[in-house]
Amino acid sequence: MRALLVVNPRATSTTPAGRDVLTHALASRLKLDVLETRYRGHAAEATAAACAAGIELIITLGGDGTVNEVVNGMLVDRTATGPGRPDGSDPDRPALAVVPGGSANVFARALGLPRDPVEATGAILAALERRSSTLVGLGRADDRWFTFNAGLGWDADVVAAVEKQRASGREASPLRYAGTAVGEYLRQRRHPASMTIEVPGAAPLEDIRLAFVSNTDPWTYLAGRPVRTNPGATFGTGLALFALRHLGFPTIYSTLRHILAPDGDPHGRNIVRQDRVPSIRIRSEEPLALQLDGDHLGSRTDVEFLSVPGALRVVC
Repeated sequence: MRALLVVNPRATSTTPAGRDVLTHALASRLKLDVLETRYRGHAAEATAAACAAGIELIITLGGDGTVNEVVNGMLVDRTATGPGRPDGSDPDRPALAVVPGGSANVFARALGLPRDPVEATGAILAALERRSSTLVGLGRADDRWFTFNAGLGWDADVVAAVEKQRASGREASPLRYAGTAVGEYLRQRRHPASMTIEVPGAAPLEDIRLAFVSNTDPWTYLAGRPVRTNPGATFGTGLALFALRHLGFPTIYSTLRHILAPDGDPHGRNIVRQDRVPSIRIRSEEPLALQLDGDHLGSRTDVEFLSVPGALRVVC
């Protein structure tokens, strides 16, 4: 089988020696090409070229940002045309395999893969031997695909701020995310966002202050602890909405306590939840930051999120 291994050399949880071990293990079973990414967008460009050249399997070694870029490279031609079959699958498109190499690895963990890169590589090789794979539903926001979450407002502002800090050489640690989140929260309290959310079959939700869109559960991880906004969300059941009507401290404290609980199932008078929906549209009069899978994509005033069932075949 012809395969491309896309490696993020800045991935946080693997060393150069560890990457060599994983590469040799994969190359012993596959006709493997290796690409180390050098700049933002490199993984998507290389993946699109590999798909056009007939590669049968794309393997990522990196974090969720690397996975997101690769997925967008694999499906770049599907943005305009949409699914070609009822389940969204395409038998001529390569499959994806994910070796976790980042700090959170939300997508890999949602697939049930081991957190250790060596163990995950072994699981992928065993799945290839069994010819085991699954179709995974994805989300799409305008012309961009996402695998597990999206957000407008506060959380996207945090992502944007941390990206700027990383560009200046500072590590993106859980403590830095927490400190940045507090600073952005205080700014939001002074200048709160106002969004209108539309979900099929329901009246518009107005004057919303914070909105998350999930494609699976957990929404993300905080220092290893799962963050659960919509515990029933899965890759095969559509999108899930989690929104807040108010950003007062009592609301935020109560919400954090619930979404960080092991059996988190948040509810409250300021919480809005919708599960298993095919689409979500969010509008705002002023531009708001948008993030997909933890990647800041600039600002938007109008975004439509779509669920695409069975969009991608994943080896696991």
